[in-house]
Amino acid sequence: MTGDRVLVVDDERDLAESCAYFLERAGYDASCATSGEQALELLERSPFALVITDVRMPRMSGMDVLAAVKARDPDVEVLIITGYPDLQMAVAAIKQGAFDYLAKPYGERDLMASVAKAIAHRRMKDRNEGLKERLRRGVEGRRLIYRSEAFGRVVEMLERAARTDASVLLLGESGTGKELLAHHLHDASARVDKPFVPVDCASIPAELFESELFGHKKGAFTGALADKLGLFQVADGGTLFLDELGELPVPFQPKMLRAIQERHVRPIGAHEQVDVDVRIVAATNRDLQREVDTGAFRADLFYRLDVVRIAVPPLRERPEDVTVLAEHFLAQFGRPVGISRLSGAAEELLRSYAWPGNVRQLRNAIERACALGQAPELRVEDLPPELRQEEAGAEPVGADASGTFQEMKARRIAALESSYIEGLLKKHNGNVTHCSEEAGMARSAFQKLMQKYGIKSSDYRG
Repeated sequence: MTGDRVLVVDDERDLAESCAYFLERAGYDASCATSGEQALELLERSPFALVITDVRMPRMSGMDVLAAVKARDPDVEVLIITGYPDLQMAVAAIKQGAFDYLAKPYGERDLMASVAKAIAHRRMKDRNEGLKERLRRGVEGRRLIYRSEAFGRVVEMLERAARTDASVLLLGESGTGKELLAHHLHDASARVDKPFVPVDCASIPAELFESELFGHKKGAFTGALADKLGLFQVADGGTLFLDELGELPVPFQPKMLRAIQERHVRPIGAHEQVDVDVRIVAATNRDLQREVDTGAFRADLFYRLDVVRIAVPPLRERPEDVTVLAEHFLAQFGRPVGISRLSGAAEELLRSYAWPGNVRQLRNAIERACALGQAPELRVEDLPPELRQEEAGAEPVGADASGTFQEMKARRIAALESSYIEGLLKKHNGNVTHCSEEAGMARSAFQKLMQKYGIKSSDYRG
């Protein structure tokens, strides 16, 4: 995963570090290189979503960097920094695959706007690749795992709704499997052979919603270098899944309502409207009715989407699903390392835990336990400390004396680090900047620890 990692390349170290400082302050994970050769070495060692490079550098120019980056990975975005006399060169760079250019001198606001657009474009590429992979896999791999009557009633309602084209609104806490349920609805409908297109409303900058959803024509705005299909057109004939619906910007909501009601969109810069046939499924963990009452969400759009409302119960309200889900994840993550079963005590602990992060948290807990445990059985001591707070507080230091000293030490450190990170994220509602400040760490270092343990800040928001 590249995340929001940005590489700044400039032979003038002060300029490179100043640019990286602005990026870090805005929440990006930035690194610097003072030559094209050094940049390629960094790219060889780890992935980046965006490369920002000056054009005029000794030995290896920015154009050379652009060519080398695109040869290695065409999906990496490249932003060219150029002086005014080099604008012709910047245009040539765009023709060779650069995302955009910035003319010197540039301000922090201009830099952040260009970076946000480039990162959003890269995220869209990643989502489209994920879509292609899901379409290749088909229905297999999206099987719903459950035993409870409560979840069974949700599935039954979805399958009845699948017989129509009515809009469906899935309500539930983060991690309850709303996207998987939306997939199931699509797979059970007559649209199964058409695209299922997910839209993460929380990850799209407000100013890019119209372009992402409706598309744009070449030249419609700075950076519109080619025609682009909007996601409504990509989903034509299929299902458009609006995840985190509550994040939809208020100024865009009337345009979204019009597109849904009139069944056509107008790409930015186009003179003609384009007909689209999509089924809308939306999901949120917010109380949208309350947001309608306070004016934070348009009532007419809410009622247009709230045709079939389905509440997804949290995992703590269906404990009989915990064991069957845990066994499913154990088969997925335990088999490669020889762990084939849960101990009785571990199963009991899993069933008694409240699971504030729901199925996603259970999946992460089993995955980490399998990574740190020993064959053939997953034990209580392999599970994350937050699941066994009483045992963790009373456990003597020598109780985890299996394996070598280094193995025991690695397990202890991993448990301490993951528990500490999750505790901070819960305290600050997933705000990584506030967490890193309290931890006394750079934001990028805190993010690297999160990546190490597969922890996502989005699981702790709301």
